[in-house]
Amino acid sequence: MGTILEMRNITKVFPGVKALDNVNFKVEAGEIHALVGENGAGKSTLMNVLSGIYPHGTYSGEIIYEGNVCTFRDIRDSEKVGIVIIHQELALQPYLSIGENMFLGNERQKHGFINWSRTHLEARELLKRVRLNESSQTLVKDISVGKQQLVEIAKALAKKVKLLILDEPTAALNEDDSNNLLDLILELKKDGITCILISHKLNEVMKVADTITILRDGAAIETLKVGVDAIDEDRVIKGMVGRTMVNRFPKREPKIGEVAFEVRDWNVYHPVITDRKIIKDVNIKVRRGEIVGISGLMGAGRTEFAMSIFGKAYGSRISGQIIKDGKPVEFNTVREAIDNGVSYLTEDRKSAGLILIDDIRHNITLPSLKKISKKGFIDQNKEVMVAEEYRSKLDIKSSSILQKAGNLSGGNQQKVVLSKWIFSRPDILILDEPTRGIDVGAKYEIYTIINQLADEGKSIIFISSELPEILGICDRIYVMNDGRIVGELTREEASSESIMKCIMQSNREVV
Repeated sequence: MGTILEMRNITKVFPGVKALDNVNFKVEAGEIHALVGENGAGKSTLMNVLSGIYPHGTYSGEIIYEGNVCTFRDIRDSEKVGIVIIHQELALQPYLSIGENMFLGNERQKHGFINWSRTHLEARELLKRVRLNESSQTLVKDISVGKQQLVEIAKALAKKVKLLILDEPTAALNEDDSNNLLDLILELKKDGITCILISHKLNEVMKVADTITILRDGAAIETLKVGVDAIDEDRVIKGMVGRTMVNRFPKREPKIGEVAFEVRDWNVYHPVITDRKIIKDVNIKVRRGEIVGISGLMGAGRTEFAMSIFGKAYGSRISGQIIKDGKPVEFNTVREAIDNGVSYLTEDRKSAGLILIDDIRHNITLPSLKKISKKGFIDQNKEVMVAEEYRSKLDIKSSSILQKAGNLSGGNQQKVVLSKWIFSRPDILILDEPTRGIDVGAKYEIYTIINQLADEGKSIIFISSELPEILGICDRIYVMNDGRIVGELTREEASSESIMKCIMQSNREVV
């Protein structure tokens, strides 16, 4: 079908960082072209150049689309010719309906008045096309993240998309929703829509991609054609990280001590619908130097449980007992939890984990200002020393500690969040999806840091939706389903099958 897009010699420089270095990238019409690389490799930057988010003149090189040289000044220019980008953080308005969202900025109107019947009629047709069985009148806030992702694709179809860019589309989705989305991408390909897929999930890339381009440190390393080149995950990983990774998880000899943290008979109700019980009679124990996993399907209640024990940050009518170092304790606020040596790393680093408009230095020290203050005044020299120490210790790739957190790659943002909680010197560290949206190289570094913390005697609660991760790093695993603990497995007992068996058996018991 020929070439639909060619990006030639693209170079993009931010203050102190060359994000893209003379990148050449070519996409054939009608293919699914995967763009892979570590966090900070330049994938999103390249796509932001293509879509006009970084306008013509802010980079060097040229974009040739459908045979024409393009000078996009903003995202509207690229959308006019059929290039649509869907970001990892979805851009939907939660309090507008699905139909309103689908045509926002692209309204079905005549003489300045919106034609609502046409809006919802076309919305229903597009929802059928993406296999989403929801009313176009439903508010976006009332549907799952997986369904919101489908709304974004329907919104792109409403703009007559020819080249669809998907940036980490399955990062926040469970396995079923991920598979549905991948099947939809394959269907769109049959309809003649070209797709650029940015993903860290190499199994998904291998399932749908026709071509794979690997970026590393802002440069295009190689482009591989499925069915022509010898491709497997190990080869792609080597291209991404510049080395062969024999083990995805660092080796560790656990040094497990006595019970340091215990939660007994824990019950939590919904914060708004206060007669709906979310967490039901949960009991867990964590020992010193132990990494305890909490596994379960999306919606099992893992995050709600973690936030409720972290200073009652979630829920209402909370009852039960927390025992730390053999003594009952009560945390009624997040500050009380932190002061008592409990920290919680949120799954949502952008909106709840970091202040994106502030610098690395302040983000690291913010929860622990007492440690760098004297008589109510912050010792700025001490603050700089702390920030530099953690920037070096966790290898945070940045121009300096004064770089804004929002300008870092996802993996480096996650290292800043980890730094802030390690600096708070917790005894108990709750990690909620700590490697979500992070590439294999950065994951390995974060696993290594977690192992070091366990070796120092910290007690770690590790929540993840990725079974290989839970199995690869945890010493013991609790399985959660529908707000209950439905299984407890040692490292030796745990497998994908045994975890799913616990979930399925509990479903039958509920029925």
